[in-house]
Amino acid sequence: MDFSAVNWLAVVIAAVVAWLFGAVWYMALSKPWLKAAKLDPATMSKSKLPFIISFIAELIMALVVALVVGAMTGGEPALAAGLVFGFVLWLGFVATTLTANHRYENFGWDLTLIDGGHWLGVLLIIGAVIGWFGAPVVAG
Repeated sequence: MDFSAVNWLAVVIAAVVAWLFGAVWYMALSKPWLKAAKLDPATMSKSKLPFIISFIAELIMALVVALVVGAMTGGEPALAAGLVFGFVLWLGFVATTLTANHRYENFGWDLTLIDGGHWLGVLLIIGAVIGWFGAPVVAG
């Protein structure tokens, strides 16, 4: 795996924009999400740790998408490719994992749709940013 071909600026920008999208998504859907997740705001921790972990997770996602898009496109900027790979990675790994986990955890489909929609948005944004920026050309 050639990490020198990663456009690190694109990775960071993708993670920041995806994280901001998540903030807006869950602020807009906070009441239905709390109900679906069976959480009581009065008993929830006020820790910043989940926000930090989310951002780190999105950095890792952006790096993986950059590696996949770079390997599949030769590093050429390709917005459509980024979107397609973001969707395919979401469908193959995130949607399936959320769906299975939520069924075992006895959550309703409303939580799966809210969380799944969030991660779909995240991966489409990451894919779009990575695809738009492309990867630096490595002399070889």
